[in-house]
Amino acid sequence: MALQKKGLGQARTQFRLRDWGISRQRYWGCPIPIIHCDSCGDVPVPEDQLPVVLPEDVVPDGAGSPLARMPEFYECTCPKCGAPAKRETDTMDTFVESSWYFARYASPNYDQGMVDPQAANHWLPVDQYIGGIEHAILHLLYARFFHKLMRDEGLVSSNEPFKNLLTQGMVVAETYYRTLENGGKDWFNPADVEVERDAKAKVIGARLKTDGLPVEIGGTEKMSKSKNNGVDPQAMIDAYGADTCRLFMMFASPPDMSLEWSDSGVEGASRFLRRVWRLAHAHVSAGLPGALDVAALNDEQKAVRRAIHLAIKQASTDVGQHHKFNTAIAQVMTLMNVLEKAPTAGEQDRSLLQEGLETVALLLAPITPHICHALWQQLGKPGAIIDAQWPKVDEAALVQDSLTLVVQVNGKLRGQIEVPASASREEVEAAARQRERAALHRRLDHPQGHRGAGQAGQHRR
Repeated sequence: MALQKKGLGQARTQFRLRDWGISRQRYWGCPIPIIHCDSCGDVPVPEDQLPVVLPEDVVPDGAGSPLARMPEFYECTCPKCGAPAKRETDTMDTFVESSWYFARYASPNYDQGMVDPQAANHWLPVDQYIGGIEHAILHLLYARFFHKLMRDEGLVSSNEPFKNLLTQGMVVAETYYRTLENGGKDWFNPADVEVERDAKAKVIGARLKTDGLPVEIGGTEKMSKSKNNGVDPQAMIDAYGADTCRLFMMFASPPDMSLEWSDSGVEGASRFLRRVWRLAHAHVSAGLPGALDVAALNDEQKAVRRAIHLAIKQASTDVGQHHKFNTAIAQVMTLMNVLEKAPTAGEQDRSLLQEGLETVALLLAPITPHICHALWQQLGKPGAIIDAQWPKVDEAALVQDSLTLVVQVNGKLRGQIEVPASASREEVEAAARQRERAALHRRLDHPQGHRGAGQAGQHRR
């Protein structure tokens, strides 16, 4: 600013953009459709010879691209002059193809070009992009550049490929190692290590299962090949099923935070699904009930139905607006606590439990699809649960006839009062004062008894 005022300079924004080298010396990328001719130079492969197909009898050995050692692949003739020529043996970076695949998905059967502009403009831009932090500086950036290129070429009309971004957290796990003589570290997989804990479950040591000798605990870090702390979920899937692993991963942390892998957490997810199964099995074994008569519910039944529709409302907001799957699962767990304690003696009770179990199945279906599909069928519902609509909130069920309010005097808890939901401020204050006067009379009439009760209450706290 000072230089500007003196006429000695002006502000300028500089952008630094690194060159994007799309060529890679490897086999598994997309072939670059260029032919090198000594006379004509670099010649594009004619359209009628596309696509260039990679040979399948290749064994990559890590010593550069095997295509450069396969004359049967690279020897060809120049499309212009017909002289002997050489096909390009480098392949494109895999980011090239993944930078525009979302547009191709909009018209997968189109054979007149890269994308069908009409279909692409109908479906794009993508509503929600989900990726790890490394995608934000690589794939996401490349995709934006590529999309603007397609826009300039008239293939799409939108300026940006994605509307919203959710950057998901990393999966982390404990690391274990031994220091080598040369100062390096030999890392061991957590599955090969036995952890020792004290009486308070605090980790006090670890040793390798194969030789029983101690290993160092390196701390919790992002799962990687270099630290050998990747966990193969197949063992957990074999033991508990895919639904349990999915539930654990969705519940353990918000999607934008790191997830620490925990075998005990997987066990906890399994226990919850078993609770759902047991309650549903007991309910179905007694026979499916008739339709629920909402108008005939008593106060206790209204409270249960309020919990059902409150779970629907909150889970819908958590998933649809905030992408907080962990809190949506927590809503289902809260609902399960209510359903397990709900009465089942009358037909209305059982019809209400039926609605609650259907709601549990629908809310969990995107996360635990297999068990929910089976529950849906057992609950007598037609079709597959994946085709069922997301449950709708009955706003009337959320209306409360009365409210329970806490009464405090000078910051001290004096008890609770129950007032009509439509009560005014004056009516609430009058009820609170009346309750406090009654409590005062009880303390005056029975001072010793009151003191003893207070002491007992303090002891319990």
